[in-house]
Amino acid sequence: MTAYAIGHLHRVETGADIVAYLTGIDATLAPFGGRFIIHGATPQVLEGAFPGDLIVIAFPDLERARGWYGSDAYQAILPLRLRNSEGDVFLIDGVDADHRATDILSAGPVES
Repeated sequence: MTAYAIGHLHRVETGADIVAYLTGIDATLAPFGGRFIIHGATPQVLEGAFPGDLIVIAFPDLERARGWYGSDAYQAILPLRLRNSEGDVFLIDGVDADHRATDILSAGPVES
């Protein structure tokens, strides 16, 4: 099942470190089948507020997403981003193509 690395970054300071990070990240994704599907586009906010940038990288599965994030190649460039931005980054499984909203009800009670 497709998995995603999602980053919601705030206060990115574009300088030499960020340029080096951006220059190097694609090569770290390739061995794990990762590809950008959203990368900093300006959202059309319909509800609430959305400060910062959204980045979504798709991987064939969660195992490869974890492998990418923990890889020596990515860990070598990660400090370049961490020193120059703040935000939240996480890995998450996607859903099957036939997923319906009510499928989550079988996972247990819904809290309100």
